[in-house]
Amino acid sequence: MNATDRTPADLLGSTLAADPGRPLVTFYDDATGERVELSVATFANWVAKTANLLQDELAVEPGDRVALLLPAHWQTAVWLLACASVGVVADMSGDPAAADVVVSGPDALETARACSGARIALALRPLGGRFPQPPEGFADYAVEVPGQGDRFAPYVPVDPEAPALIVAGREFSGAEVVQRARAEATELGLTGPASRILSGLSYDTWEGLHAGLYGPLATGGSVVLCRNLDRLGDDALDQRVESERVTVIAR
Repeated sequence: MNATDRTPADLLGSTLAADPGRPLVTFYDDATGERVELSVATFANWVAKTANLLQDELAVEPGDRVALLLPAHWQTAVWLLACASVGVVADMSGDPAAADVVVSGPDALETARACSGARIALALRPLGGRFPQPPEGFADYAVEVPGQGDRFAPYVPVDPEAPALIVAGREFSGAEVVQRARAEATELGLTGPASRILSGLSYDTWEGLHAGLYGPLATGGSVVLCRNLDRLGDDALDQRVESERVTVIAR
């Protein structure tokens, strides 16, 4: 990885330049049987489109707060990196009433209505599918994002020292996210590009975000992100570890 990377978006850019075709995020939902694998290039394309949605359609500016009422999911990972690309603060499970934009999964829509700004709803359906019936008062992410541009450039350069992430009440700058992700990677067993971590941790703690996104990104590794992992038996878990060539487990 590039030692000069200062923000999570920088990490993604270096990963894309190094090996765009390799897997970055493999997602399982053990309640539905869903599996989706995103290469670095595919993931980065989703991030670019989402960042363009934030900057151009939602008119957010650096320092604005985006409340993410979302589970550990590949689309949540996309939103975290899109926020980092624009320079807005990603507030995991944050108060929508205090946010400029709220992004909600289907289970948190009523809570999300407290946001007086833009409201985006994610159906979290396989392959990024739409809601059968769009929730009233929300824009459907799956409808809005496909038409966005495939390349993104921020109108204002992102300040690495500006607030970038709030999780479990703790605020981090982009530089702090990168520094901490690198510093804690070895403890987690992430030692380089060959590392592949399976994470069943929630995204509402730093530990979950580190294992499920930032740690692999900071070390050139990859993640097998598992939602509802408690529904998977031990034998099936062993099979997944073998088939996905997992080197470390966080659960």
